[in-house]
Amino acid sequence: MCNATTAMVAISAASAGLQYKMGKAQQQAAYDRDKRQNELARKNAIIRYASAQLKIRQTLKKSATKDYFASLKGRKVRAKYIAGVGDAGGLALHGSVNALLANYYRTEGKYRNAIRNNMAINISQFERNLEAIQFGQEAQSTYVTPPNPHLLFATQALNVANAYYTLEAKKQMSGLMSSSDKKNQWASIDDVR
Repeated sequence: MCNATTAMVAISAASAGLQYKMGKAQQQAAYDRDKRQNELARKNAIIRYASAQLKIRQTLKKSATKDYFASLKGRKVRAKYIAGVGDAGGLALHGSVNALLANYYRTEGKYRNAIRNNMAINISQFERNLEAIQFGQEAQSTYVTPPNPHLLFATQALNVANAYYTLEAKKQMSGLMSSSDKKNQWASIDDVR
C-alpha cells in the first residue's frame, strides 16, 4: 500500500510539474501578447498623431496662403485707386474713392477675419482629435500582468500536498493504516524497546 501511495504522489508531483511548466508558458505568452498589443496601440497612436499634425499644418499653410494673396490683392487694388486719384487730380473723385477704399477695407477685413475664425475652429478640432487619439490608444491598450512563477509553483505544490492528504484520508476511511499511523506504530514499538 505504501508503494501505491508513493506512486500516486509521484504521479501527482509529475503532473504538477508539467502543469507548472504549461502555466508558466501560458503566463509568459499572455504577457508577451499584452505587450505586443500595447506596442501596436502606441504605434497606431503615433501614426494618427502624425497624420493629424500633417493635416493641421497643411490647413495652416493653406490659410496663410489665402491670407497672403488677399493682402496682395488688397494692396494692388488700393495702389490702383490711389494712383488713379493722383492721375485725375480732382477732389471730386477723392470722396468717392475714399468710400470705395473704405468699402474694400471692410470687405478685406471680413474676409481675413473669416480665415482666422476658420483656422481657430480647425485648431480646436485638431486638439479634440489629439485627445480622441490618446483616448483611442488607452482603449486599445491592455493591462499588462507580468508572469508570476512563484504563485504558480505554490499552487502546484499545494495540489501535490492535497493529493497526498486526500489519499491518506481515503486510507483511513477504508480502515487501512495511513502513513502517519504506521509512523506512530513504529515510534511506539521503538519506545517499548
